[in-house]
Amino acid sequence: MRNAQIERNTAETQISLSLDLDGSGRYEIDTGCGFLDHMLELFSRHGRFDLKVACRGDVKVDYHHTVEDVGICLGKAFMQALGEMRGIYRYGNFLLPMDETLVLCAVDLSGRSALGWGLALPCGRVGDFDTELCKEFWLAFVRNCPCSLHVQQMAGENTHHIIEAAFKGLARALAQAAAIEPGHEGEIPSTKGVL
Repeated sequence: MRNAQIERNTAETQISLSLDLDGSGRYEIDTGCGFLDHMLELFSRHGRFDLKVACRGDVKVDYHHTVEDVGICLGKAFMQALGEMRGIYRYGNFLLPMDETLVLCAVDLSGRSALGWGLALPCGRVGDFDTELCKEFWLAFVRNCPCSLHVQQMAGENTHHIIEAAFKGLARALAQAAAIEPGHEGEIPSTKGVL
């Protein structure tokens, strides 16, 4: 079973997160941040990951700690669920159109952390959500599930569409990379023999 259960309790957030990489896209999300909930629901559905997240954070300050710590927990959950990464494709990419927006997403589950961030977000806020937190979320993810993750905006004018396309595209790319390659179930996809 490629699943994980993560608990994180700090003075800033209390988080419980469960992930099943081989799910059907079912989700129960309650982070206290409506926009983040929406993005995680899209991520779950489009990656076909079963995802449950409950977070109580210091949202009276702002959403920074909530967003970053949920990213940490999601990264840890992916790492735990992937285990030794035997049999995975390792690489995934997806070019996602959403109305006027086009975003390219690519991932290498390499064991090395790198984030290539190429989104130009026209607005600093979507509702009460600071859009700069999107990068913080994915930085937290790659630091806790060491991978090379690239997001490049090819077109787009609407900030909500751009962020949504990134979350959907990254879900698809991660699903590809984490999928088991038939006939190679026991292999580590690296000449080093380890990821």
